[in-house]
Amino acid sequence: MNQLATLDYIVFFVYFLIVSGYGIWIYRRKTGHDGTAEGDSKDYFLAEGSLTWWAIGSSLIASNISAEQFVGMSGSGFKMGLAIATYEWMAALTLIIVAVFFIPVYLKNHIFTMPQFLHQRYNGTVAMIMAIFWLMLYVVVNLTSILYLGAIAISSIAGLNLTFCMYALAVFAVIITLGGMKVIGFTDVIQVFFLILGGLATTYLALDMVADHYGQSGVISGFKLMQDQAADHFQMIFKQDNPNFIDLPGLTVLLGGMWIVNLNYWGCNQYITQRALGADLPTARSGLLFAAFLKLLMPIIVVLPGIAAYVLFKQDIFGPEMMQDGEVNPDRAYPVLLNILPVGLKGLSFAALTAAVVASLAGKANSIATIFTLDIYKKVLNEGASEKKLVAVGKIAVVVAMILGVLIAPHLGIDKKGGFQYIQEYTGFVSPGIFAMFILGFFWKKTTSNAALFATIGGFLLSIMFKFLPGLVDLSFLAPLGFAVKSQAGVYEIPFLDRMGFVFVICIIVMVIISLLETSRGVVAKGLEVDASMFKPQRSFTIGAMVIAVILTALYTIYW
Repeated sequence: MNQLATLDYIVFFVYFLIVSGYGIWIYRRKTGHDGTAEGDSKDYFLAEGSLTWWAIGSSLIASNISAEQFVGMSGSGFKMGLAIATYEWMAALTLIIVAVFFIPVYLKNHIFTMPQFLHQRYNGTVAMIMAIFWLMLYVVVNLTSILYLGAIAISSIAGLNLTFCMYALAVFAVIITLGGMKVIGFTDVIQVFFLILGGLATTYLALDMVADHYGQSGVISGFKLMQDQAADHFQMIFKQDNPNFIDLPGLTVLLGGMWIVNLNYWGCNQYITQRALGADLPTARSGLLFAAFLKLLMPIIVVLPGIAAYVLFKQDIFGPEMMQDGEVNPDRAYPVLLNILPVGLKGLSFAALTAAVVASLAGKANSIATIFTLDIYKKVLNEGASEKKLVAVGKIAVVVAMILGVLIAPHLGIDKKGGFQYIQEYTGFVSPGIFAMFILGFFWKKTTSNAALFATIGGFLLSIMFKFLPGLVDLSFLAPLGFAVKSQAGVYEIPFLDRMGFVFVICIIVMVIISLLETSRGVVAKGLEVDASMFKPQRSFTIGAMVIAVILTALYTIYW
């Protein structure tokens, strides 16, 4: 059944025409049909002042939701259940925090890239090291994983060659990315429409399929049956004896490393904040709030289908389709579900998955181009480059990054670890140090450049040390505290979310010590323009934030 029918291809082709046509129209309108505005680098990279709140919010979600969620998070839903949704629901709270405290600092100080912030707050050395770090992370981990997971899903659904799917996704994303951030931002509105519509349709049919298998009908019955048949998959907080504790270690998801994951991703990440950096503060905040509301929906679209696939798999519905090399591969859950959808709807869901992958690839490639062009090329290679030259270099960087992604992706073994967890863990090697230097850089004027340099390099080295510590030291003494769990190899390991928390705390402590020692010797730290008034949100934002907080409190209370 791994093929699309004619009607499915027609539905997908309509999606392709709508997105491409709208993108071309936006691009031609932006350049006045003759390319006169093509040379403006700020407009190309940031769409300065032209994205509305709904375009910002949609673009944030379209860039964030990709194969790692549709394939990876559905796979995690199959394996561990609703608990994986904490990444999405905690992100809703995080977006509110970023909107209130982070975005005002960026906009007040006219920050356009994250390395620019580090250069302005600390020095050029810290900024350049992090620019290189980010480029490597975005290409080697994020871009490659999105390409590979997306290609696996599309290949298994359409019966196409895996390599062909990777190249097709890359080409489609390049076409959109070359139009600049304005084209990406507004086409992402359409991408999100297909993403949510197709995703909800898949969830509806998956739940209905569960109900039908047990002689009932309707999604409500299907959901209740899922809760009965897979009660262990509807727990948000794992106990230490749960086999998935190492991925989601108990209360850490509410009080520890999960905050570092989310605050670093949503607040210190060029890939994400770029959508809001070209807008005024009220518009940026409204866009982030809209994205937070959309985040509440995401587990319905990407986690529930995985749990439904688990329930059906237990009843031997899928058989060998979930197997790989003699073992169950959870990342096959979403593609297998799509393959049993009816003709036409399968094409819509296929379009939703493709929309998610292409939007994320376009956003990631644009961020890679922005950092390379503005923070490396302009500052080191060609300081006097014209605006037109910067845009041209940015477009070349997009193509080169995508080619590297296609070449590297098949060799990373993403599928062996589980797509979503692969991305989270390897991003976590740099997240604690980055977040430490950002948070102190925002809110403690005495933070010095050398302290930030320690967080940059020391945080990465500490993460590696904690990763390989179980092979060198007996960590069983941490088990009673909930910070270590026995692995399949029989040694005690520190869950990666806890590792991130430890590294973050160490970075903060050492940064404070270094800063105090240096300032006592007369070193003056570079400051930012910050005043208390800019942290006060508009009334409508406050009301929306309170609604989200109430919804999340209810969800965690129900599924504790």
